Amino acid sequence: MPKFDKLTRREFLAAASVTAVAAAAGERTGPGPAPLVAMPNRSAPLLELSAVQAVRSMAAGEMSAERYAQALLARCAEQKVLNAFITLEPDRVLEDARAADRRRAAGAALGALHGLPIPVKDSLNTRDYPTTAGTPALRRFRPQQNAPLVEALVNAGAIVLGKTNLHELSYGWTSNNLAFGAVRNPYDPARIPGGSSGGTAAAVASRMAPLGVAEDTEGSIRVPAALCGIAGFRPTTGRYSTEGAVPISSLFDQAGPHARTVADLALFDSVAAGDHRAVAPASLKGVRLAVARGYFFAGLDAQVERLAEAALAKLRGAGAEIVEADVPELEQLIDLITDQVQNHDVRIELPRYLEAYHAGVRFEDVVAQASADIRATFERYVLPGGSDFVPEATYRAAVDVHLPKLKRIFRDYFARTGAAAMVFPATMVTAPRIGEDVELRVRGQSVRFDVAVARNIAPGSTAGLPGLVLPAGIADDGLPVALEFDGPAASDRALLALGLAVEGVLGPIAPPRAR
Repeated sequence: MPKFDKLTRREFLAAASVTAVAAAAGERTGPGPAPLVAMPNRSAPLLELSAVQAVRSMAAGEMSAERYAQALLARCAEQKVLNAFITLEPDRVLEDARAADRRRAAGAALGALHGLPIPVKDSLNTRDYPTTAGTPALRRFRPQQNAPLVEALVNAGAIVLGKTNLHELSYGWTSNNLAFGAVRNPYDPARIPGGSSGGTAAAVASRMAPLGVAEDTEGSIRVPAALCGIAGFRPTTGRYSTEGAVPISSLFDQAGPHARTVADLALFDSVAAGDHRAVAPASLKGVRLAVARGYFFAGLDAQVERLAEAALAKLRGAGAEIVEADVPELEQLIDLITDQVQNHDVRIELPRYLEAYHAGVRFEDVVAQASADIRATFERYVLPGGSDFVPEATYRAAVDVHLPKLKRIFRDYFARTGAAAMVFPATMVTAPRIGEDVELRVRGQSVRFDVAVARNIAPGSTAGLPGLVLPAGIADDGLPVALEFDGPAASDRALLALGLAVEGVLGPIAPPRAR
């Protein structure tokens, strides 16, 4: 680990100035009150900067990219207990930061992400780092080129801040990775951060970076964002390239960002989608938000329900109209589509990926060398002969009949309600303890783990809708609770504008305690 120089007076003042100006303008600088006082580390002002603020400061010459990278790397070292990274190479990051500083000094045109270190989920191809997908067989796999999404970020001036830990092969919601170690929740290291993008969420929540790359097939952006108290955005399926990403199903797979502010999500979206339309806070006065209680609010943990209802009351107080309307046939259709498609497609698409990117291992090798929990899952659900193997007729019905029907129902739902978005608690519970991944007790009732964490997020990703997760409060157990806002397909920039307004109404939550 390199030596990290002390924060210069000029850089301290620049960072403090950016934070103060943003606060005066009503811009959220991250969850947590008075960050300059709350954190004793002299790099604290830099750690609390949003991505928008950090890029602005570096582009203006108020802070060097090298100094900013040093501050984030020092934080990564301090928070190593969270096990957020599989691969982290400080010397490479610092050299890339120096190169960014040289470009600015030479008067070169600077990209929208100039000098910004961004952690990348270790399921997206990176030329300079291994791409393990969190599984032993790919431990030494080094792709020849960046995934197009990563390349777009780098071309905009970003620096890859290592590869983040994840649920092995993205096949789960805990990020309790038996091969590379469990990722831990910054609010309570005994608890899961959610999955599968738990490493990125933990890194962003604990101030290792303001913005990170995650990926979502069935909740893998949104569950970690919810359980770690940050913002997460799953765009409309297909909005960003998923080429060069370790796949489950191309029908559902979608990369997206984790951040602590909606403005940073919008910045990421503008680069990833090439969509530079302005995003400004939408007025909530008269905005219709749909609530489907029959599905999304049933059986919630009492604390989750309390904070969700309090958040809805705040939105009503800001002028939003809450429209109560259930989604017909939702539970039945999710049961007929979601798992069937993923468990069918992974056995076809993962071998294609391994061959296309010259991984040097076969699909059979990946399964054989996988950790015991993943191997058992594949043997039961994915491989021929398994007790829950998906027959071709079942798959074809899911894709050709039930999925089009689900998408049509959501189109009709938004048209009928006039809602800009649906709103609901992202998960039924706060973050469970590591190892509590089979059954949970919710209000005295036994609830399957996958239901508690994934029931509410499954419809949006199955239907391909854009989904935005925002913190709603802190429960009595000290853990975050979040709301999800799902908009109509292709309403991504409008949903982000709505999120800017909602963020201002809900306000910040307390950050994780420094450890």
